[in-house]
Amino acid sequence: MELLRQTVDHIEEVLIDATGEIQAKFNAFAIPRGSLGRLEELATIYASIKGTVDCTIKHKKIFTMAGDHGIAGEGVSAFPQQVTRQMVQNFIEGGAAINVLARHVGAKVVVVDCGVASHLEPQPCLKIKKIGLGTKNMMIGPAMTRKEAIRSIEAGIELIEEEFKEGIDIVATGDMGIANTTPSSALLSVLGRMDIVSVTGRGTGLDDESVQKKREIIKKAITVNQPDPNDPIDVLAKVGGYEIGGIAGLCLGAARYRIPVILDGFISTAGALIAHQIEPKVNNYLIASHVSAEKGHGMMLQFLNKHPLLNLNMRLGEGTGAALGISLVEAGVKLLREMATFQEAGVSEPHVG
Repeated sequence: MELLRQTVDHIEEVLIDATGEIQAKFNAFAIPRGSLGRLEELATIYASIKGTVDCTIKHKKIFTMAGDHGIAGEGVSAFPQQVTRQMVQNFIEGGAAINVLARHVGAKVVVVDCGVASHLEPQPCLKIKKIGLGTKNMMIGPAMTRKEAIRSIEAGIELIEEEFKEGIDIVATGDMGIANTTPSSALLSVLGRMDIVSVTGRGTGLDDESVQKKREIIKKAITVNQPDPNDPIDVLAKVGGYEIGGIAGLCLGAARYRIPVILDGFISTAGALIAHQIEPKVNNYLIASHVSAEKGHGMMLQFLNKHPLLNLNMRLGEGTGAALGISLVEAGVKLLREMATFQEAGVSEPHVG
């Protein structure tokens, strides 16, 4: 708990372009004002977090957080639980979608075992932060203890501190965990005080009957556990997941070191929601890469007042949407750093008025 407390205590408020210096620099460039749209917005957010207009992005890290869920035994996913472990191996071998997109944007993938339901051997490209062998079945009782929930958050903070030593300019969140849309829907329902039906989607491709069953399971889990919506750690412990807690820790840890965080899809945003409820100042460090096809994701982004950059009907997770988001933020930052002004380019400035 001490690491979490110290991290939260050191998170500073981000004021977007407090001095107007970033906007003034964009206004001097040889383009019509505002013509770069959201690329200008992204550069402004990034430079505000970094505290300088002379900023760059060199060290890009994508954290793919893996964990299993006891609720998987209730049939809430179209895939068997062992797929979590199998996909972790695929990440390690470099054959997954996130590996391809990370290579495309020049980012390092950090694969993390937060709670896979089998023992994994340590490897250079796999970090072991295992809290347990998967969470408990939240339909019967709490998914984890409060102590485990705190430990999962602190594991995410530790990852930031470990990787910070070799440099991090921007962080992207990703996930892997069969059945993890179920706790994510439960978290949104409780913290957002939203109807279960409206926040629960098809996950990996459930049919109508299975979606209805999933809704009933979430309703029972919330009824059995009675998570306190005013206590995000209680909610995480009772209806969350180890990798979701880890992602919350990533968001908090990154904010503590003034590192922007690019959110991926539904599960990553669930982790960000926990972080935001623990410390609202985290919010200005978060950038939503895309809105996924999962039903509750758009509602979760609205709750956080985040406007996604892309809508590609993606719902894979892993950090795939966030990888694309990194490329857009980097494009904005390069424009801020490298464009010529009207004077430098010898271009006539617009008429006043």
